[in-house]
Amino acid sequence: MFRPKIPTNDLPTGIVTPPALVEPAVVLQNTQYAPAPAAPARPTIQLTPGAVVGVVAGGTAVVLVVGAVLVSMLLAVAVTGVSVALVAVVLRLLLKDLHKTR
Repeated sequence: MFRPKIPTNDLPTGIVTPPALVEPAVVLQNTQYAPAPAAPARPTIQLTPGAVVGVVAGGTAVVLVVGAVLVSMLLAVAVTGVSVALVAVVLRLLLKDLHKTR
């Protein structure tokens, strides 16, 4: 029951030959035509001091907003948990008093 089942190959697969090697073709360069011009370089981004301040201020604002949203969600979960715990305690006391009076 706990022994591994090893598959067996009942039929021989025959001789497997590797695929034929393809030799690369010889590339001859034609000297009659001029080489194609190189693609133009991409322009570099130049930030002014005002732009750097704007980027930093924007990033700081995003971090603060995301942090406030996450903290408020955590606070909502905590308040919900405390209220559920209080409801459970009140229900337990009510059920205990209900069983005591009988």
